[in-house]
Amino acid sequence: MTIIPEPIADSPSLTWDQAGVTASARWWSANGRPAPKKLVAVDDRLTTVQAVKYAAQGTAMLWLGDFYNAKQILSAIDRRLAKGRSGAAAQPVIGDADAFYRLRQARAQRSRMMSLMLVPLAFDAPGGAATVPLPRAPQVGPAVEFAYAQEPGFGAGHAVVSLQELTGIQSAYQWYLTGIDIPAVNGRIHPHYGTFLPTRHEYVDLVAQAPLSNPDLAFDVGTGTGLLAAVLVNRGVKQVVGTDIHQRAVDCANENFARLGLQDAAEAQLTSMFPEGRAPLIVCNPPWLPGSAATTLDAAVYDPGSTMLLQFLAGLPRHLTDDGEGWLVLSDLAELLGLRSRQLLLDAIDQAGLEVIDRLDTAPRHQRAADRADLLHAARSREVASLWRLRTKRPSSPPLG
Repeated sequence: MTIIPEPIADSPSLTWDQAGVTASARWWSANGRPAPKKLVAVDDRLTTVQAVKYAAQGTAMLWLGDFYNAKQILSAIDRRLAKGRSGAAAQPVIGDADAFYRLRQARAQRSRMMSLMLVPLAFDAPGGAATVPLPRAPQVGPAVEFAYAQEPGFGAGHAVVSLQELTGIQSAYQWYLTGIDIPAVNGRIHPHYGTFLPTRHEYVDLVAQAPLSNPDLAFDVGTGTGLLAAVLVNRGVKQVVGTDIHQRAVDCANENFARLGLQDAAEAQLTSMFPEGRAPLIVCNPPWLPGSAATTLDAAVYDPGSTMLLQFLAGLPRHLTDDGEGWLVLSDLAELLGLRSRQLLLDAIDQAGLEVIDRLDTAPRHQRAADRADLLHAARSREVASLWRLRTKRPSSPPLG
């Protein structure tokens, strides 16, 4: 397979030597990974041992051989890395933040190394479907458009992507097509790539069951797929405004509202934290674990420094009506892992001028909670998801927490 050198504009590019000719193509990453600094062209002659060496050195490998063989090499790299890690990452015990960070660092290193196996994308005609121009490559056009349509140069020329990412995109595209059945909305939610998959229903049930006193208006901060906003409309809230800092999430939420026939009652806006005005109900389900987010997928799970959580609490009183409630949906997994204390949360609530009306708790029902092979099983098996009902402080109110 030969890639014709082409001018690159308005996007990162990769350049490599191919049969004595310098070739180049755009670099795309739907996860926000930076373009690799070192790149070699490889084919079916590459061995697993050499591939692991390249990956360990931070050298990306652009695969120009048989596509199926590329997947075989990627699987072999994963097995080799897993074998090398066996016994290296001990299971974190309750409250052992250092062990959790070591585990996460090992997983991040594995993910980085796996992401260095690259494949080319090509568009045979302007505006046409993308293909992987390799023998035995599957059809990827719809999945590529699903994830990369906003990338510079989409629809023309050549690009290079991570095989690991492309495989994940194909899986995510199937989730998008099928949707996830959510009884609380009497329908399906169709997640876009990079939005949090709503496969854990216990936190949804909390929002579906919490006492609702004023159904006139609600804000859903960090709406993601729009799931919680849809739950509120399904409960009878007349108008819900969701917000998100990612355009991908805003588009996803608005599409789901339209699919569910809720577009007249719910809308998503691109903004940080709160929309303008005040509401009698403001809901937020922030990422549950403090930690850095190396990719956009990480951002759905990790909240660096608990920034979003703390910003939500600090800003909540200014956006609630006098009789309003804030619903904070949060797991205690971070507390069990020693990443954040319960006292920090209670202090943040108090310092924001808020008080706790009530707390609704539920135990996890997802598969990992019962999976003893999961390295986080000790914590996951004890995890509790909670909906904290908050309001601005009233005089002489007793503390509850």
